[in-house]
Amino acid sequence: MFIQVINFIMDAGSSVFMPVIILILGLIFGLKPGKAFKAGITVGIGFIGINLVISLLADNLMVVINQLVDVYGFKLTAVDVGWPIAASIAWSSGAVVPVILVSVFVMNILLIIAGFTKTLDVDIWNYWQPLFIGGALYLISGNMILAVVTACISMAVIFKIADYSQPYVEKFFGIPGISIPHIESTGWALIGIPLNKLIDKIPVLNKIDWTPEKTQKKLGVLGEPCVLGLIIGALLAIIARTDASTVMNTAMVTSAAMYLLPKMIGVLMEVLMPISAAASQFMQKRFKGRSLYIGLDAAVVVGHPSIIATSLLLIPTTLLLAVIIPGNVTLPLAELSGLAFFIVWAVVPCNGNVFRGWLIGTLFMAVILLISSDYAPVMTSLGQSVGFEFPEGASMVTCLSIGSQWISYVFYKIAVLFI
Repeated sequence: MFIQVINFIMDAGSSVFMPVIILILGLIFGLKPGKAFKAGITVGIGFIGINLVISLLADNLMVVINQLVDVYGFKLTAVDVGWPIAASIAWSSGAVVPVILVSVFVMNILLIIAGFTKTLDVDIWNYWQPLFIGGALYLISGNMILAVVTACISMAVIFKIADYSQPYVEKFFGIPGISIPHIESTGWALIGIPLNKLIDKIPVLNKIDWTPEKTQKKLGVLGEPCVLGLIIGALLAIIARTDASTVMNTAMVTSAAMYLLPKMIGVLMEVLMPISAAASQFMQKRFKGRSLYIGLDAAVVVGHPSIIATSLLLIPTTLLLAVIIPGNVTLPLAELSGLAFFIVWAVVPCNGNVFRGWLIGTLFMAVILLISSDYAPVMTSLGQSVGFEFPEGASMVTCLSIGSQWISYVFYKIAVLFI
């Protein structure tokens, strides 16, 4: 029964249940019913808009990505099948699923009460990430306690990093009171922030500052985010040796994404700000001197022009890295169109500097490929245990989203020592 309820929620998606969650939170935090109801509906509209644009971009980029793989003959043994497959495998991991779900949720509430974290994670759709780690440990060890404890510790650390990185989110995106407890994104704040400070000390590199805003000032209309998207999309398609119609279509879709995603994020910001203010007042009344952050999916921030531009530049870079990095067996495929989620913290610390974001993001992607490669046998075994059908010609499957969760990976490796 519990799993059926979870499946119902997952099938409905964030655009249906996030409005319900925001409505309930708004009422708890003291908003008037009408205002809370409108806030919930507007959040749903924002998520639908973001998902539509991201899906359109991903569908069109996959044509180019597949062509890149075919033209340049990339031959690697573990195929990146994408986060939806990894999430389905995680949610199908058996008896460990409800235990981890309840444990993480209860732990989050207790940690807020205890003052360990300020982040209330309402992004339940991404609970598949700790579920994957727990499911993998349960598969290889049969030890429920080890699986649940490891998943919970991973999330507790992510909540703390979400608190630490929240001021950066607020400053760069202008969203007060919102944190991003998204494992595949947030852990990289611990690496991206110090790397940006390191670049500050390197001559020449510290003088290069390519942001959409500064590019626009220097180049006029050619520096507009939508025009930059047009140029980058066309170049990607040309590198892939696609036909003229695909070049023009890819260029227009990337241009549209660069223009529309910030608009959709603006819709979310419009409603999240009063929710955040109400949450702050709620905490001040009950826990004087303390604040509360609403923890959301990184989808609310990945539409920034600097992040989209950097992620597009990293597509060919990641394919090249996959070929030249010793020990890599991952063929990046399904998630190349979603690199924006992994490189948020390559871009945010450097205030949208696309050049620095590309440099730091290149390091991120190198690590992600290696972790994805190491996880490939485990994900393959998990997939086999739940009846997943492998892509034709693939000896193993993996997922860049799993590889991006380096915090969980560290705790997974530590836990394996106790098996």
